Amino acid sequence: MLIDIILSVVIIFFSIILHECSHGWVAYLCGDPTAKWAGRLTLNPLKHIDPVGTVFLPGILLVLRFFGYHTFLFGWAKPVPVDFTRLRCPRRDMVLVGLAGPAMNIFLAFAVSRILLLGFSGPVVSWIGLAVYANLVLAVFNLLPIPPLDGSRLVTGLLPAPLARQYNQMAPYGIFIVVGLLYLNILDRVLWPVVDLLSSLLGVKAL
Repeated sequence: MLIDIILSVVIIFFSIILHECSHGWVAYLCGDPTAKWAGRLTLNPLKHIDPVGTVFLPGILLVLRFFGYHTFLFGWAKPVPVDFTRLRCPRRDMVLVGLAGPAMNIFLAFAVSRILLLGFSGPVVSWIGLAVYANLVLAVFNLLPIPPLDGSRLVTGLLPAPLARQYNQMAPYGIFIVVGLLYLNILDRVLWPVVDLLSSLLGVKAL
């Protein structure tokens, strides 16, 4: 059990790092070097650690799981800085930058799932399933249209400018909206069916 917990932390941590780096790389390709100047286009974990999202919250969830509570380990890294005013086509590129992180997680889920074709069995299959599920959860969760999650970038890019400004005024309250949806089990009813569907398409059984 301990090795599964440790592996869960490692998988989620590096999946989040690649998610954030993808935002920065796409922003750089679209004309904004802010993340590059900040030294954030790197896989060095120390550059991405957020005290709450990378250490405190996963640590609490890890302890709860160790004591037998059913918790799904998740967290977040320090957001990569993006200056949307530097993008060559701000409204279009904002969408591309926002979608880059979830797209990376979906790619990782697909790439890892292909390892199953090599015929592994036993614990390896469980670890592959964990990696696939972790990345699909990160992708689907971040695509929720709740500011400041990545899905809100897509909505912002599609809305007329006045409506987009009003919509993004929700951002300071986004975390409270997410917590409320979790508490009411609404998020579970939206998130898990999509994750289960995508995992089944990749040939991975539901966890």
